[in-house]
Amino acid sequence: MTDVTGASADVLHSLFHSDQGGHEQVVLCQDRASGLKAVIAIHSTALGPALGGTRFYPYATEAEAVADALNLARGMSYKNAMAGLDHGGGKAVIIGDPQRDKTEELLLAYGRMVASLGGRYVTACDVGTYVADMDVVARECRWTTGRSPENGGAGDSSVLTAFGVYQGMRASAQHLWGDPSLRDRKVGVAGVGKVGHHLVKHLRDEGAEVVVTDVRTDVVERILGQYPEGVTAVSDTEALIRAEGLDIYAPCALGGALNDASVPVLTAKVVCGAANNQLAHPGVEKDLADRGILYAPDYVVNAGGVIQVADELHGFDFDRCRAKAARIFDTTLAIFARAKEDGIPPAAAADRIAEQRMAEARAGRTAG
Repeated sequence: MTDVTGASADVLHSLFHSDQGGHEQVVLCQDRASGLKAVIAIHSTALGPALGGTRFYPYATEAEAVADALNLARGMSYKNAMAGLDHGGGKAVIIGDPQRDKTEELLLAYGRMVASLGGRYVTACDVGTYVADMDVVARECRWTTGRSPENGGAGDSSVLTAFGVYQGMRASAQHLWGDPSLRDRKVGVAGVGKVGHHLVKHLRDEGAEVVVTDVRTDVVERILGQYPEGVTAVSDTEALIRAEGLDIYAPCALGGALNDASVPVLTAKVVCGAANNQLAHPGVEKDLADRGILYAPDYVVNAGGVIQVADELHGFDFDRCRAKAARIFDTTLAIFARAKEDGIPPAAAADRIAEQRMAEARAGRTAG
């Protein structure tokens, strides 16, 4: 069943009626000349202009693209709130294969679509888009961040994303084992691309044993070449989550990694990774807690990148951003403490803290 736009009725129900909805605005964008088909979702502007990246992905259906944009935008509201940023949450998805469909004309058309929102949404990089793409988008839209240094930007945000995840791991180790050190811990990293390969460096620098996997064999081979000692590879994620003696599992690819199939066989005692939307559906966080697995909420620990792109809007300073990203350690510990105090999983505790900050902002705006 579809509505008059052709979007799935389930998607529209999610937008207007479900707990996962509550979005302020959803924009369907099309430019036939360039082939652009995009969805821009703004979940909240309670804390300020919505900020979130642009995903370029070959979705099977338009309904799937809309649903992903809604979910990702909501996640950005919570991420930005927990990172202490004066930004709400938004996300955009471009439908298509970035290897085949991405052109300068398409990116310029997309920039005009973002610009038409007048600053309610600030865009940046995500899966399938890169710094060079944001440089093109910025030619049509001043509300673009994640640009190259030569064009006034901060460059690759994956560096600080990985640093933040590393801080989340240290906090998890402190909470569970009483020591933040990751030396001699066995860490499984699923996805060693943009963020994952930086994370491996942090882990190896501290003396952790690392097991990696990635759908791209060339990426795995590159990592093994860089780290001939202390890093091994397994064939796929299924083998990784079952790896014997795993202390920490780090999903660093696409979302949905924690589901009804993976959680029961996961050997790690901690899950802390860079991927967005790791929980496949509500209830998975309880399944993890019931198994005694400590989950560091994804949108908390992977906030280093959004901290960087937000800072770029005000004149980028790497040391300032790194100091902010380092606070992810304290934020993660605070979430674990709140979870213990309230008797709820860490994911629920993080949601409560983020929702409180957004509610206070809305109340302050109303009172003003």
